[in-house]
Amino acid sequence: MTSTLRKTALAILLSTTLMPVALQAQTTVPVASTVEAVPASQERPWLYENSEIPVDESWTFGELDNGLRYAVKHNGVPPDQASIRIRVDAGSLHERDDELGYAHLLEHLTFRGSTHVPDGEAKRIWQRFGVFFGSDSNASTTPTQTVYQLDLPNANPGVLGESMQILSGMIRDPRINAQSVGAEKQIVQAELRENDGASLKLSDATRKLFFQGQRLADRAPIGTVASLQNASPDKLQAFHDRWYRPENTVIVMAGDGDPATYEALIKQYFADWKGNGKAVPAPDFGDPTTGGAVADVVVDPTLPATISILTERPWRLKQDTIAYNQGLMTDLIARLIINRRLEAQARAGGSFLQASINSDDISRSANVTSVQVVPLGTDWKKALEDVRSVIADAEASPPSQEDIDREIEFVGTQFRSSLEKYPYESAANQADDIVNAVDIRESVAAPQTALDIFQSMQGKITPAAILASTKAQFDGVNTRILMASPTPIEGGAPALAAALSTPVTADSGARITQGTLGFDALPKLGAPGTVASTTPLPQLDMEQLTLSNGVTVLLRQTPAESDTVRVLVRFGKGYQAFSPDGDAPVWSGPAALIDSGVGDLDREALDKLANGRRIGIAFDIDDDAFELSAETRPQDMAGQLQLLAAKLADPRWAPAPVERAKAAVAVGYPSYETSASSVLQRDLTWLLSGKDRRYLVPDGKTAASLTPEKFKETWAPQLAAGPIEVLLFGDFQRPEAIAALEASFGALKPREAEAPAPDGLVHRFAKAGETVTETHQGPANQAAVAIAWETSGGEAKVTQSRQLDVLAEIFQDRLFERFRAEQAKSYSPFVSSNWPTGFDSGGYLVAASQVEPGNVDLFLKLSREIAADLAANPVPADELQRAVEPIRQLILRASSGNTFWMDQLEGATRDPQKIQRLRSLLSDYTNVTPAEIQALAAQYLKPGQGFVLKVLPAKSGG
Repeated sequence: MTSTLRKTALAILLSTTLMPVALQAQTTVPVASTVEAVPASQERPWLYENSEIPVDESWTFGELDNGLRYAVKHNGVPPDQASIRIRVDAGSLHERDDELGYAHLLEHLTFRGSTHVPDGEAKRIWQRFGVFFGSDSNASTTPTQTVYQLDLPNANPGVLGESMQILSGMIRDPRINAQSVGAEKQIVQAELRENDGASLKLSDATRKLFFQGQRLADRAPIGTVASLQNASPDKLQAFHDRWYRPENTVIVMAGDGDPATYEALIKQYFADWKGNGKAVPAPDFGDPTTGGAVADVVVDPTLPATISILTERPWRLKQDTIAYNQGLMTDLIARLIINRRLEAQARAGGSFLQASINSDDISRSANVTSVQVVPLGTDWKKALEDVRSVIADAEASPPSQEDIDREIEFVGTQFRSSLEKYPYESAANQADDIVNAVDIRESVAAPQTALDIFQSMQGKITPAAILASTKAQFDGVNTRILMASPTPIEGGAPALAAALSTPVTADSGARITQGTLGFDALPKLGAPGTVASTTPLPQLDMEQLTLSNGVTVLLRQTPAESDTVRVLVRFGKGYQAFSPDGDAPVWSGPAALIDSGVGDLDREALDKLANGRRIGIAFDIDDDAFELSAETRPQDMAGQLQLLAAKLADPRWAPAPVERAKAAVAVGYPSYETSASSVLQRDLTWLLSGKDRRYLVPDGKTAASLTPEKFKETWAPQLAAGPIEVLLFGDFQRPEAIAALEASFGALKPREAEAPAPDGLVHRFAKAGETVTETHQGPANQAAVAIAWETSGGEAKVTQSRQLDVLAEIFQDRLFERFRAEQAKSYSPFVSSNWPTGFDSGGYLVAASQVEPGNVDLFLKLSREIAADLAANPVPADELQRAVEPIRQLILRASSGNTFWMDQLEGATRDPQKIQRLRSLLSDYTNVTPAEIQALAAQYLKPGQGFVLKVLPAKSGG
């Protein structure tokens, strides 16, 4: 079983091990319902043939006479959209030795179109339908599958029919000729070049060590330069004929339509498909091997120090029974207990910055338990020993029942949350779940089924069961270790292997004292305030409140997201509070404020407060305000608001989170030198802002200068002053929401106005016409380039901002056509418009790409030519429509959810004109004319005014 169980398990693991800002927490587990296995003799849909999991009846499953399988369902989220997935059981593991990269190259060729559709025309047709290329229409290749994805907005019968006809032609009869193969070979080689460098070096070394003796060891989906260069139409056609067959294909359709219509379309366009030649069985992917190399070290100055340990077991097709899934849940609880102990050690300032364990099936090649460690400083042996000591203790002694109960509460909350969110989970996500289930050869459980299975285990997850699970997860046919290091380690791989084999003493001191906390543990606020005024906003189905202490509120009661309440708290001046030339450690707020805690509660205490509840807290910085945000549910809403208010009223200041944030910067900063694109990512915003220090990514030296005292000196005034605006949107009852607001934010003391830094309102742009050249430490055949033109900023001119978005889309499409499709010089050119609504200046339109060093000037030449043509000539009507329609459809889809409205209305209680400007949102995009686009291009994309950043290789060759 996958989907709900597997997806939730991964989400839980990530939220536990990756220093989350979301806090998940504690409630009473409902009485367990009984889960009955379905008798094997009962006829089952194809996805459930090896499963006794109750069938998710919201899906309709079928199989055509030619062997093609399908799954369809009605899902109206978002309205009018249909999500189509076509999965072919062909990935890089299906390639022969002389076909490396063919599965991925064939994916590229397939997406060009077919012999029935002119080259590149499918993209244009879908753009007219409102599809964003690269997000709504895309494809991916993994070691085990190739998946084609299409999310169709406004999926009326005509749009659906034409799209299915196009997809059928692409899958069955792609254009494989000398011209198309030659073009896509260059593009895939550009993709390979752009992904080359230390990260690829580490990825290759990881596969070769951990999966030695198996096909996975030397079959990355991207392939090799030599193999790609030798690819020919005949060879690719042979690969297509071998694997692109109906019996290897699954089609999934979910959307706001009749499932019977979806079934009819699949039959209409795929029922007569017959494979070419005889079917061949999939190759044996191989089992994990014993012996061989145990350790490897990858040295690169741009790689942070990390240690990976993998224990492998053979992958086998599972009988997807209730008992099997109960075992998965027991294993998950065992890992969560260890991960919580590791995280506590890291937070306390241990020898490692971060450590976690995970378990997964890898490419139907191995079932693995992995350990990831990020050491602090240079003493990697100590970090490895300390992590292994925590694991050794878990393998030696059972946890307490309190340890288990805490994780049961935590996991139960995740399953209940999945059930609550299921009615408004997007069709695209649910279609992806089916695809993932097919890939790992398991079934899909409805959220209620997953919760029922979990509840059926109450009383069965005992200390003895967890101990047995822990031992089993660290038992396998091999255990290997790999270390990435910016500098050579003494003794190399043998020293690493010796460290892994050295016995360690179980660290029972890593165990956590359990306990639960209620919301009464939060700092006490003042007496509840009252609602001083109420202003209905009927046109937006919401109201604006002003509390007696001056806090303003936008309140929107809607069941659009069942059992979910979203909170956004805006306060202070955001980036405007700091000087562009000052030395305030602006970066440290998002890095350490949340982990610093509240009142007397450190992060561990906040985790206890959150266990069994759905509450959260995140911090971000906007142009004109600081932001705290969270997602909760109605029964936790009052406590959630109390937590957020307490963060402002009584923040906790502790050195450990600051020191950990500094260490994370020191470890991670060198990795920006890995490639040209990462240097571009690091410095472009800072350079385009005229070297505004608010946007400077700190290096290790800068971070090291931050003290806990300086951290508090920077952030205490920001949390304490400035007006507060609360946006509360969701599925709640108004009286309860009002009472919760009055008792939390209404109970805060009236806040003093906050004066921004003397020049904090300044937002500059780089020097027009200037060229800045930087270097990177990655491959010598890799460069990056950007050209940007200054625009403007501010809410008052937001119509122009929206029209610039359209201009950027047209620019992007032309650059794609000329630099990628025609010239095949880059895999990923992009264009975007940045318009700061919190500042009246400093906006820009930027075009950028990763390229070969010899093509930097070509990119600039083409970009300038496109800019000049846009300024000199009106855009053709069809081209404008192909840019506007995807934006229009995106707005229509997004507006069905609360996140869209919160994004659009943040700051509206300070600037009521935001509401008026929102009314023109759709028309500003859809009514823009060719003359207006031309005028904008002429106004801003002036010859000689573009700022240029070039990132060139520091190495001259090799």
